Amino acid sequence: MTTQPATLAEWLSLLESMHPKAIDMGLERVGQVRDRLGIRFDCPVIIVGGTNGKGSTCAMLESILMQAGYRVGLYTSPHLIDFNERARVNGEPASDAMLTEQFAVVEAQRGDVSLTYFEFTTLAILRLFAQSGLDAVILEVGLGGRLDAVNVIDADVAIVTSVDIDHTEYLGDTREKIGFEKAGIFRGGRTAICGDPVPPQSLIDHARAIGADLWLFGHDFNYSGDKQQWSYGGRGQRRNSLGYPALRGANQLLNASAALAALEALRHRLPVGAQEVRTGLAMVDLPGRFQVLPGRPTVVLDVAHNPHAAATLAQNLDNMGFHPYTYAVFGAMQDKDIDGVIAQLKDRVDHWCVTDLPLPRAATAETLKQKLLDAGIVPQTGAGNERSIETFASPATAFANARSRAGENDRIAVFGSFLTVAGVMEAKRSGEAG
Repeated sequence: MTTQPATLAEWLSLLESMHPKAIDMGLERVGQVRDRLGIRFDCPVIIVGGTNGKGSTCAMLESILMQAGYRVGLYTSPHLIDFNERARVNGEPASDAMLTEQFAVVEAQRGDVSLTYFEFTTLAILRLFAQSGLDAVILEVGLGGRLDAVNVIDADVAIVTSVDIDHTEYLGDTREKIGFEKAGIFRGGRTAICGDPVPPQSLIDHARAIGADLWLFGHDFNYSGDKQQWSYGGRGQRRNSLGYPALRGANQLLNASAALAALEALRHRLPVGAQEVRTGLAMVDLPGRFQVLPGRPTVVLDVAHNPHAAATLAQNLDNMGFHPYTYAVFGAMQDKDIDGVIAQLKDRVDHWCVTDLPLPRAATAETLKQKLLDAGIVPQTGAGNERSIETFASPATAFANARSRAGENDRIAVFGSFLTVAGVMEAKRSGEAG
């Protein structure tokens, strides 16, 4: 490359076009460039993988550790609106200048090694963290675990939050195959935590084969609670009288207990007090994960895009109390189990506003409409028995339509993809969707 891009937007546009594949599984190329860049961490590193719950677990760890006064780096993906969301240094998104500086170094050092967009940006953010004088680094796996670019770093503690069917073209089509891929982030002689109450045998076998110190939910750590508070119990540490996490939803205590197990494993290197845990859980914030917006009608944003996450969303909707009508703004990727997502939510939705998404691999609104019809959802009109399916060109127009039709006691659930939620969030931010 002769002249380097000047802005973050120009860099990202270039990176999207540089590698022939969007996803190219394997660590050899990334490992080569990591070594050239000299990326290493002197502080504890926690890597979080899993089908669902990764983002929530990372957010809780970041919040608790920051309450305890530590300088924390958090890497997550994908972003909702701005790329900078992927790299947080002490709670703040990295600036454009911080990112472009690292991009230039990666570009200079990679030589003739071809990197995907995800691999290139991951290495840049890892180098940023390595130079930022951090006390703890939290890295969210992008896809799978074993062959994900994040796995070029050896985690002190690795968490697998849950194992379910997703990304079958890369990870396999059974929980056992996927469990093996997720377990690839475990390291021999280091802590490996599984928050899934029914872990695949492949994950357990791999952890034992490499000599990882495996902590299993229900065996090495657990939680108990009532409507007011809950308690964590680990191998040698109890946390009592905890308030519920600020993140809403049925699975958040599973995610929180996995996070607390990681902190228990690191308690000699990163000690955290009881009040810091309480405050951290109370302050945690993660847009797009069963996020209920203020005002009427009730609007729920949830990036649920596989049947496991959709089942959790359905449970959370059921727990919200009565709403006369529920509107869905629904857009999804073609390669997802769309039928499985619909099956979990079809009895909770009265009016479907299905939308195209701005990516070639997205399912069209017409495809989604046909899948709803195939699932037995029949549009109907009449008092007390209203059902509809309408198609839209964008999440913003779908949401605007739902807003125009919903009564103040109704609710609108936006789900199916990060892009669906991001489209509505951007429209709200710019004032398009009210």
